[in-house]
Amino acid sequence: MSGPSGWIILDKPLGMGSTQAVAAVKRNLREAGFGKGTKVGHGGTLDPLATGVLPIALGEATKLTGRMQDADKAYEFTVRFGEETDTLDLEGAVIATSDVRPTMPDIEAVLPRFTGPIAQVPPAYSALKVDGQRAYDLARAGEAVELASRSVVVHALDIVHVDTVAGGDRIHALTLLAKVSKGTYIRSLARDTAQALGTCGTVTMLRRIKAGPFDLSHAISLDKLNEIGKGAPLEHVTLPLEAGLDDIPAIDLDPEQAKAVRQGRVLTGLPFSDGLHCARLGLVPVALMDLSDGDARVVRGFNIMDVAE
Repeated sequence: MSGPSGWIILDKPLGMGSTQAVAAVKRNLREAGFGKGTKVGHGGTLDPLATGVLPIALGEATKLTGRMQDADKAYEFTVRFGEETDTLDLEGAVIATSDVRPTMPDIEAVLPRFTGPIAQVPPAYSALKVDGQRAYDLARAGEAVELASRSVVVHALDIVHVDTVAGGDRIHALTLLAKVSKGTYIRSLARDTAQALGTCGTVTMLRRIKAGPFDLSHAISLDKLNEIGKGAPLEHVTLPLEAGLDDIPAIDLDPEQAKAVRQGRVLTGLPFSDGLHCARLGLVPVALMDLSDGDARVVRGFNIMDVAE
């Protein structure tokens, strides 16, 4: 049985790591009879304590995981004021406390500071590498971890819900919707927002609701994923490779052009705008191509044959 190509969009459950999610997909594919040859990769790490949209690429779609990791994403998250942990979420130990609780006017005044291009220091407990080692491994070993500030973009930061302290207008916890560029750490955003409010905070809920073109409407549960290994048709839980390219224009090729592209040749004289395009033959994606002044060059070829071929 030939290996599949496409996407499984998993609604990742609490407590599961991204690599565990990939392993679950591989296991189900093996149990469904696809063997060990199918390549599987994910399109952007989610912390074990985060839930939500985790794009998992199969076969030729794994050529797009880097592009998916670079895509904009959207999260809902809750920051609880008064405590900060070393991990900036519920997994860690408390390292700071504060009696300060902000009001709604305080929050409305501060949020614009964290919208648009901002500088952000990633959490010490992150997968970034320091001298070849993961920052979280160094942090867990008790070593001081210093990470450089990075530039990210918060496209939007909106209030979803507030929990007030009983009998007053002070806010105990704040839920926000953040639409962000690649490389943005929500735990750092929560930490910095709390500090700007004169207090400290910890993320108690983090849910990714969108990653690139995929959102929760595309996502399946772990139970639904496990049905593959029990004989459910794979097409019931997968999206085609080109679903990951919905945000770029397409170029329709004729058979001769498709043959040339598959050989890596440049197409000339195309009447399309400059930039990245998905070249396809009928409904079959052939390659990602970069167009400049009418010339299209292959960026990434896809080895997918039409079922009719």
